[in-house]
Amino acid sequence: MYYFWPDPDGKGSPTLTTKSQTASLDKNLAAAYEEALVLAIREDLGSYEDRIDLTTDAIVEPGVLCKAHVLLKEPGVLAGSEVARDVFSRFSNQIKVEIKEKDGTYIDAIDLKNPPRVILLEGPAEAILKAERLVLNLMQRMSGVATITKKFVDKAGSRVKVLDTRKTTPCLRAFDRLAVQAAGGTNHRSGLYDQVLIKDNHIVMAGSIEKAISLVRAKNPDVIIEVETRTIEEVKEAACLEPHIIMLDNMSPEMVKEAIGIVNGKSQIEISGGINLDTIGTYLLDGVDAISVGALTHSAPSLDISLDIYELLQPH
Repeated sequence: MYYFWPDPDGKGSPTLTTKSQTASLDKNLAAAYEEALVLAIREDLGSYEDRIDLTTDAIVEPGVLCKAHVLLKEPGVLAGSEVARDVFSRFSNQIKVEIKEKDGTYIDAIDLKNPPRVILLEGPAEAILKAERLVLNLMQRMSGVATITKKFVDKAGSRVKVLDTRKTTPCLRAFDRLAVQAAGGTNHRSGLYDQVLIKDNHIVMAGSIEKAISLVRAKNPDVIIEVETRTIEEVKEAACLEPHIIMLDNMSPEMVKEAIGIVNGKSQIEISGGINLDTIGTYLLDGVDAISVGALTHSAPSLDISLDIYELLQPH
């Protein structure tokens, strides 16, 4: 079970869908995942139903079978294998997919002359070729997110959660969330609909932190409330109101220590703002519950992954 932030009962997020690759997403992101794949197929092949590939349709005769493999050609954390299985199934239910390396596996030593085979495929060549680019795009992106997430998780250790953010490419958030989970990271709110996060502009509009929290509690009495603070004075104002989470934004380690004393355990504390692999260690202080890192998704480079057909088969 993967955990979401915050998780006061230690039970994680309930499973809201039976699809294995989206089981740890909330129902809205699971729906977005489905819609994103439909749009991605339509974007690449002109139609979700007809799947037009002018090159493959001209060269590959229907019914021709092949064996193929997906190769990891760069060290990193693998993610997106189950998504790949799902994508291939949308092109043909005759494609056999054998996942050799599970999502979350860190593969370090890469021999480029014999790169690790992370997925084995057997089935209609036409369908495999049409699905190839979409599968690789998603796996490359997800594995890149997972790889940078693992670096932060390893630095943070087990006590402090590493959180993703909403700084994602539109329509790819569900895939980014799954990649973060695969590497041991923790998902923050899924969108604007499932948790309150009172930021600086909200405070300006309300007039004060106190007024903003009061307005939110009056309209949404049962939701998680998080408040962004940028100064010690704002921390003092927020701490008196005991929201579920107080975010300390762009504060120095010294300011964070002072803020922890002010909050005194009455709210969970999230650190945010420009934290990187070189500086994260200075923020792993007693009293810090989580550190959110936008770079997990907005700056993750894609991993080098390829798909090669290596054998043609006679039709059964």
